[in-house]
Amino acid sequence: MAQIVKRAYKYRFYPTPEQAEELLRTFGCVRLVYNKALEERTRAYTQEGRRVSYVETSAALTQWKRTPELAFLNEVSSVPLQQALRHLQAAFANFFAKRAKYPTFKSKKKSRASAEYTRSAFRWRDGQLTLAKMSEPLRIVWSRPLPEGAQPSTVTVSRDAAGRWFVSILVEETIRQLDPTDNRVGVDAGISALVTLSTGEKITNPKHERRDRRKLAKAQRALARKAKGSANREKARLKVARIYARITDRRRDFLHKVTTRLVRENQTVVIEDLTVRNMVKNRSLARAISDASWRELRGMLEYKTAWYGRELVVVDRWFPSSKLCSACGELAESMPLNVREWACSCGAAHDRDVNAARNILAAGLAER
Repeated sequence: MAQIVKRAYKYRFYPTPEQAEELLRTFGCVRLVYNKALEERTRAYTQEGRRVSYVETSAALTQWKRTPELAFLNEVSSVPLQQALRHLQAAFANFFAKRAKYPTFKSKKKSRASAEYTRSAFRWRDGQLTLAKMSEPLRIVWSRPLPEGAQPSTVTVSRDAAGRWFVSILVEETIRQLDPTDNRVGVDAGISALVTLSTGEKITNPKHERRDRRKLAKAQRALARKAKGSANREKARLKVARIYARITDRRRDFLHKVTTRLVRENQTVVIEDLTVRNMVKNRSLARAISDASWRELRGMLEYKTAWYGRELVVVDRWFPSSKLCSACGELAESMPLNVREWACSCGAAHDRDVNAARNILAAGLAER
């Protein structure tokens, strides 16, 4: 059995000086249009109690382009500007539906520099991608091939804090679901072990941030000594950003390998509903929890199980997985974090994490 899904393929590319200049100008215009539209919508919402639609902001954009102050908006492709308004509309829809907080302004330094091009704003021919307002295709490093016969529907160009350029190509792809299996697994997320499985296996946490902590601290000290606004400070900032990028890339690669293996080997994967946002408020554990990236792990499991015909079950966050004996069901009164092994009155000896994973599996199967 197969299903058609929309899937993004991300590649690194190396723009010419002219392309880089055009893209940077586009990024700036996208940010300006988004912030100006957000300002107008906020004013209407707070002062008039009125909600502004996408159609109104689109008409306002047309008017802005006709003013002498914002005439430069005509110099870049109109499609990324319209897409920025659509993203703002989606942000407000999520806010009013209470799925997200109120939209915030895009910062030149902190926000992701990106621009989204729909089908009318790029040309895809013979495996080469040419964006609007550009005369030559992007020099893309094809680290993996696109699906045969794929036709991109949306292209997103971005530049990260380390100065690397990326293009994300959205295509429709037919994914064949995996053959059914009888295997089921409970997954307990942790810090020393990234995940512990109900089978008793522990997958060690590589702790990528910790491995580069000394190098990162040295680069951050060097950055702190540089004068603000100087060329040397920008060089030092790039060095820090490249270390962070290396940590992030290695962490994501490891998470992909772990989640792909779990999905391939098991028909049902049961996890705990962890509140990472609250957990990182613990100062002594925040750094380790962030390095483990439990939220990203769950996100990968969600879309991979959906793609490949597997089932993901999420157990309630208040379920006492660590304090419950998986052999007899007796609930211990307390279980401090420093207790890694314990014995139940029924005689069963437990590894804390393995016991929790087995309880998570049992609770997940009971909820189905």
